[in-house]
Amino acid sequence: MTASRIDARLADLGLDLPAAAKPVADYVPFTQSGPLVFVSGQVSIRPDGLITGKLGADLSLEEGVAAARVCALNIVSQLKEACGGDLDRVTRIVRLGGFVNCAPDFTDHPKVIDGASTLMGEIFGDAGRHARAAVGAPSLPLGAAVEIDAIAEIA
Repeated sequence: MTASRIDARLADLGLDLPAAAKPVADYVPFTQSGPLVFVSGQVSIRPDGLITGKLGADLSLEEGVAAARVCALNIVSQLKEACGGDLDRVTRIVRLGGFVNCAPDFTDHPKVIDGASTLMGEIFGDAGRHARAAVGAPSLPLGAAVEIDAIAEIA
């Protein structure tokens, strides 16, 4: 079987998709309505464990950006599941909603979530450009540093 265009792009970027995460509570990892796929919030978990902590307290901006990139890869893994394994079916990343676990005086939420936004552009090109929200939170599930949800359009 020939690798998809997006799989080839991931390889060119040196990125390996993690296995799609299973829900940790009573929800589904994604749902589809028409051409839109709604991906539940994906936390900053890597194969070696969860990136935890608060931006502006015990994590640097660079560590937050890296955590957001991890969330983006987890979103792409969920999209791959939603597309039956064919990421070329993704026609647009419509929106990302980013949540940053941060100290009360931390104000660089957009810079943190840029880690995910930039990665979506690197992977999907112009189809990866999206609307977005980036907000701070006093805590996130499991102590995660970042959580991001997504809406994507698929063919």
